[in-house]
Amino acid sequence: MATKENNILNRLYFVSGCMFVFALAVVFKLCSIQFIQGDQYRDLADKSATKNVVIPANRGNVYSANGNLLATSIPKYDIRIDALTPSNARFEKYLKPLSDSLSKYTGKPSSYYQKGIRKARANKNRYYLLVRDIGYSDYLRVRDFPMLNLGAFKGGLIVEQTTKREHPMGAIAQRSIGYERFDEDGNATRAGIDGAFGAKYLRGDDGERLKQKIGKGQWKPVYDSNQKEPKDGYDVFTTIDVNIQDIVHHSLLGQLEHYEAEHGCAIIMDVKTGEVKAISNLAKTKDGHYYEKRNYAVWESHEPGSTFKVMALMVALEDKVIDTSTVVDTKKGVKRFYGRNIYDSHHGGYGEISAARALEVSSNIGLATLIDEHYSKQPKKFINRIKSWNLHEPLGVSIMGEGKPDIPEPGDKKWSKNALPSMAYGYNLSLTPLQTLTFYNAIANGGEMVKPRFIKAVKEFDKNIETFDKEVINQKICSNKTLNEIQEILKNVVVRGTGKKLYSKNFSMAGKTGTAQTEYWMKDWKENKRYISSFAGYFPAENPKYSCIVVIHKPSIKKGYYGADVTGPVFKRIAQKIYTETPLVDEVNVIDFKNSIVDNDFETYYDVAQTYKTIMPNVVGMPAMDALALLENMGLKVKMDGAGVVKNQSVNKGIKVKRNQVVVLDI
Repeated sequence: MATKENNILNRLYFVSGCMFVFALAVVFKLCSIQFIQGDQYRDLADKSATKNVVIPANRGNVYSANGNLLATSIPKYDIRIDALTPSNARFEKYLKPLSDSLSKYTGKPSSYYQKGIRKARANKNRYYLLVRDIGYSDYLRVRDFPMLNLGAFKGGLIVEQTTKREHPMGAIAQRSIGYERFDEDGNATRAGIDGAFGAKYLRGDDGERLKQKIGKGQWKPVYDSNQKEPKDGYDVFTTIDVNIQDIVHHSLLGQLEHYEAEHGCAIIMDVKTGEVKAISNLAKTKDGHYYEKRNYAVWESHEPGSTFKVMALMVALEDKVIDTSTVVDTKKGVKRFYGRNIYDSHHGGYGEISAARALEVSSNIGLATLIDEHYSKQPKKFINRIKSWNLHEPLGVSIMGEGKPDIPEPGDKKWSKNALPSMAYGYNLSLTPLQTLTFYNAIANGGEMVKPRFIKAVKEFDKNIETFDKEVINQKICSNKTLNEIQEILKNVVVRGTGKKLYSKNFSMAGKTGTAQTEYWMKDWKENKRYISSFAGYFPAENPKYSCIVVIHKPSIKKGYYGADVTGPVFKRIAQKIYTETPLVDEVNVIDFKNSIVDNDFETYYDVAQTYKTIMPNVVGMPAMDALALLENMGLKVKMDGAGVVKNQSVNKGIKVKRNQVVVLDI
């Protein structure tokens, strides 16, 4: 018995000892946490209960050269409700009034909202969507609906704000204005001006604010001020002229629709500065409508066709291997080069014509013959001249995604004996529309090749952060002699060449038509022929102000595909509308102009105006408009009919007059 009791006591002692040791360990751990690791755990607790919330900076606006808004950031709101937050009494009291208000706002039945919100409460849904993607004024309205106006802690109101980029001009130039977007992995897609200048100027710098968790998924600011204040992005002022842009967009759109074309683009550039005044890129959707799908003008590098004949002829003229009167035999419209036939579009051919005439009528055979005869043994010389004009290099414009030109040379895989004559009429090489236009612009402005520019300035309010001036790519592309000759030929293209349908005696233009086969290597080409139509040039021909290129891909061949028919009319429509519908400002260089008669008339007028305050002056013999200005400045009401010199006045000179008194002038 004693042994049994001793065993029990031993067990009790053992258990008591273990409990004592455990108690000591707990005390030790508490002391360790409190005095040794206390700061560490307090920091962890603070971090789990607080967080830095990002305060997005306002993205800068994009403006046109006229000051019109092209892109801006607008706050949008989603309104949700925590269906568990309101008390039972509040929920039952305000559910129907809230549903009625939502019904009136959205047009959905009140019962729809009553049923949905009740179901959310039953399912303990603390994040039930009421309205999505609304503007600020609508947000203020919805926030004041019954129950929601009680706020987050009594009414369960949850507001989520996002910022969306809007384009006030809609689809016009939308792709060129562009955007900057990020996917879930943080990868950026940057298109157009907005994308090109987003990171450096438009995006701004986000701020931060420390918030503390207060339960139920709610957070409140810890301090009255932000940890880091957001800095708004700068505003970007582009070179785009909204009036010209509107003209270009609708001119291109109308022609694309008429010819049922796949896609097209058009660009207008200021000849002297290289400022891009308008750029339009439109592609057909499956339902037959057109929208800005890609920036074809900057991105798409393709065989230019006959617009390149200008460059080819200029090479020969500048190298002095020919002159404009050099005779070339174009045969009867067909000529064989190295086992391959080259054709002219004119059936029967042009026979023997001058080099200048070969370009005017856009003879493939004429240009191929001239270039092959003088450069077949030294093709590198031809290529080097092309390279001296920087046509083998991208322009390096600010907009991302510029297409690369392709100018082959001996030794390349695509080089053959036929390469050179093919290049002479715009095949076996590729350029973007903007690259082609840049060369034509150099012809228009006296030989100076300027870099196309989309941005004028970056501003913070009225303060200039950075301004962008003209950049010169090539000081002088050729001699004045070559330049004058090619300018004359380009005028004649419109007067008597392939562009003669565009000629108007009231408005001068210069340029070159282009028609190129595309996808001709496809097996189905003969059954389904595809063409690229283009027109590049400038206007007015005598003193060019703007250069322009229009390119349309795959027009319906049932309606037409030649450049003179498809793209030429767009060029003409743009040119004429710009000069009839947009204001032009003439600069007056000499302002120190003296005219004694004008000076004497002004002095007399000024003396009369200063002398007579309430006494009727003598205005007989004065020009009617001067008399009108004088009397109205005295507060009188003037009636007159016609224009000219005042012959009689109803109130005689020297009579005291009152304000608003009527005076009749006979003219």
